[in-house]
Amino acid sequence: MSRRLTTLAIVAVAFLALVANTFFVVDQREQAIVLRFGEPVRVVNAPGRPGAGLNLKVPFWENVIKFDRRNIALETLGEEIVAADQRRLVVDAFVRYRITNPLQFYTTLRDERTATNRLEALVNSSLRGVLSSAPQTDIVSTRRAELMRLTRDDVARRATQSRFGIQIIDVRIRRADFPQGNQEAVFRRMQTDRAQEAARLRAVGEQYKRERIAQADREVTITLAQAQELGETVRGQGDAQRTRIFAQSFGRDPSFAAFWRSMQAYEASLGQGDTTMVLSPDSAFFRYFDRGPTGR
Repeated sequence: MSRRLTTLAIVAVAFLALVANTFFVVDQREQAIVLRFGEPVRVVNAPGRPGAGLNLKVPFWENVIKFDRRNIALETLGEEIVAADQRRLVVDAFVRYRITNPLQFYTTLRDERTATNRLEALVNSSLRGVLSSAPQTDIVSTRRAELMRLTRDDVARRATQSRFGIQIIDVRIRRADFPQGNQEAVFRRMQTDRAQEAARLRAVGEQYKRERIAQADREVTITLAQAQELGETVRGQGDAQRTRIFAQSFGRDPSFAAFWRSMQAYEASLGQGDTTMVLSPDSAFFRYFDRGPTGR
């Protein structure tokens, strides 16, 4: 009984191994190559040749290699290039490609790791060839889209000539920066430019301030001179009118003239409050104190 069970177990294991090596499943997102003793014999679920699902192969004589059927992303390492204006740039790019001929892809590249290395070298070479003919401003902004289109076309052409069996969908620059040493030099130059611009603005502001102060001082001087001139004119007119009035008054009443001169003498001698006078009370100087305005 145990021998029979052992035999049945061996047969079951052999059957399962046979089934496992006979059937294989290809996902809709994959494409496969069936190899017989290392040589490709057919392709399953290649673009334009659907065949996803359960498939058969000759057990133990054939094996299967699968590749991605979707778009594949590749990001290149930073590549230093010299632009047409002799400025150095570190350029990072990314590539989107698709395996359109898996048989040719396998024959030329064998696997996706080798494809990544070969394609990265090809993209970097194309970037150097295309971008070295353009100045830095074109690469960074002005003609960036056009240069990327030229790079994509060049990569696609060279990939076709190399029989990679792939379709280049897009090539784009992800980042274009100055090398570390150049960045520091650019930052220093930018700081110097900003400092010069700040000094220029301060100088312009200082000059404008001085001009405004000088203009204000000139206007103040002119205004004061005009006011003084007007004041002197009005004062002169007042003095003339006062002199005329006094002359008319003095001519009409001589006693009023004597009274006015005495009042002026009183003001000049006693107005400060610190004058001491030793005079007789009946002195003529004080006659208007005792006798009133007439002095009699």
